Amino acid sequence: MKYLLQRFVFYAITAWAAITINFLIPRLMPGDPVQSLISRFQGQLDTDAIESLKALFGLDKELTLWQQYTDYWGQLFQGNLGLSFTFFPTPVSEVISSSLPWTLALVGTTTLLSFLIGTGIGIYTGWRRGSWMDSLLPVTTFISSIPYFWLGLIAIALFAVKWPILPEAFGYDSSLVIAFDWPFISSALYHAVLPGVTIILSAVAGWILGMRNMMVTVTSEDYVMVAQAKGLKERRVMFSYAARNAILPNISGFALSLGFIVGGTLLVEMVFSYPGIGYQLFQAVNAKDYPLMQGVFLIITLSVLVANLFADIVYLLLDPRTRKEA
Repeated sequence: MKYLLQRFVFYAITAWAAITINFLIPRLMPGDPVQSLISRFQGQLDTDAIESLKALFGLDKELTLWQQYTDYWGQLFQGNLGLSFTFFPTPVSEVISSSLPWTLALVGTTTLLSFLIGTGIGIYTGWRRGSWMDSLLPVTTFISSIPYFWLGLIAIALFAVKWPILPEAFGYDSSLVIAFDWPFISSALYHAVLPGVTIILSAVAGWILGMRNMMVTVTSEDYVMVAQAKGLKERRVMFSYAARNAILPNISGFALSLGFIVGGTLLVEMVFSYPGIGYQLFQAVNAKDYPLMQGVFLIITLSVLVANLFADIVYLLLDPRTRKEA
């Protein structure tokens, strides 16, 4: 319990620091987002309308950076993330809530699948080292080094342009209305095939390599040899003794991956124009949309911290040495 309390305090301090940096970075960027918003309506807004916009965003009076900071925390505790400049006058919370399910469905599913597939293959390959599966390691090394966006561009060129069997962009057929019915769900699944396979191919190779190398290291440990000498079944030794310890670094990596699920695979969403939160972040940066950027960064930050706390708890359950030290 003391160990978990220490971790909670650590993550609370980290969250405060991250939120403070989240507040400062957009304000250190050059440019005026409100002027950018006004320029979109050039010639269509009179003086009164411009003054109303400044009043709406709190720019009609000069506030010090500290006053802006305290106001930011006050609004944050009320759950108010402000209005988006890019999608004005839509609140940031609505923009995020409309994009988040797309990212969770695509990146969350593909991250879980790639982890399970890669870890399973890595366990077997590391346990059966020297088999024919080792000859595939150069291929997995090559695939893991390919960036998501480059693999996505190749997939679009092959399966959407040369052989037009899959859609090249967006998350669903634009002629459909978002609803929980089969036409919309089938269209969303159809549009998710290309970006989903791209993410899985790029990620699964890394999980295979990491798990395989850890299995090779662990199988030479004394406790594995003793378990084999006792005559225990090979399957039990492989999973209960070798894989249980070899998987610990992968658990940390998976926890980080869970945290970054919310941020989405930004480049993949850009390449496929997928309506996820990563693509919204890209639009916010281009438009200097401070409130939307801060809202997205806040969600990503909290997700990463929660995922790391989850990894610490899993470590306590899997590794007796951690419980002893705690």
